[in-house]
Amino acid sequence: MTNQQEKHRHIIACLVDNEFGVLARVVGLFSGRGYNIESLTVAEVDHKENLSRITIVTSGSDMIIEQIKSLLERLVPVHKVVDLTVQGAHIERELGMIKVRGKGESRIEALRIADIFRARVMDSTDNSFVFEVTGTPEKIDAFTDLMRPLGLIESCRTGTIAVSRGKDGIKEIE
Repeated sequence: MTNQQEKHRHIIACLVDNEFGVLARVVGLFSGRGYNIESLTVAEVDHKENLSRITIVTSGSDMIIEQIKSLLERLVPVHKVVDLTVQGAHIERELGMIKVRGKGESRIEALRIADIFRARVMDSTDNSFVFEVTGTPEKIDAFTDLMRPLGLIESCRTGTIAVSRGKDGIKEIE
């Protein structure tokens, strides 16, 4: 596989109008061409100008990523597209809520592991915990993997959010 064909993980941030159907159009762009979205987060970032930010994690060759960015830029409600992965240094985080059984020694071990990962106990009953853990996707994966043998009941995750480092941003917010 040549360098152009190697698949790499990319974090793409889009500034879009916060209106009905925009997310469906962005997702449709991916599904219509058979591209996978590994993570997707959306939230309003500027109430006054009615703008939302969509953060998409996807993988593909350099050519495919360039095609995705070009197609996104052509969508009418999209104001700006930034590939944080190639733009430079960035910070990415994810939130996970992990529910684990907890009785006896496994309860103590779950609390020990949570302390190491700086996870917070969000809910506690006589026989279970719900932990909140934030960090990189790899950190959430590692925490979940360690909780599995202790009695993992369920987990849910927000998906990746990311912001570039330094003084410049996707949009200057007053």
